[in-house]
Amino acid sequence: MTMPGPMTLFELGQRAMSAQLVRMNAAASNLANAGSISATEQGAYKPLRPVFAEQLDAATGLSTVRVDSVRRQDTAAVRRHDPDHPLADENGDVWAAPVDESSEMVEMLEASRQYQNMVEALSTAKQLMLETMRMK
Repeated sequence: MTMPGPMTLFELGQRAMSAQLVRMNAAASNLANAGSISATEQGAYKPLRPVFAEQLDAATGLSTVRVDSVRRQDTAAVRRHDPDHPLADENGDVWAAPVDESSEMVEMLEASRQYQNMVEALSTAKQLMLETMRMK
């Protein structure tokens, strides 16, 4: 992707924050579907994971991130024996989403911290620019 001019610090920050937002949304989706049940192993919810790639701006030398894709993990569904469940098969089994809620919470907290770090960095850069313009 080519940009019209050199990338600024603020564009770099916006991309980083957008990537962390995608990461948080994927973790939230995984948490929301953590308890979901399916009648078949293929129908069970598979956790989402964003895939990031580096993007270099040749004009400035700044390197930023872009979301390459959001993919489903290739994780096996969890078989549970629950003959009273309406979706149970002839053996009395249902398939649960293979979502580790603790891992998803850690993922969400880490993404949130990275987002906040970028907000602080941009706030500092803005403050420094304002201070520079006030110099006499």
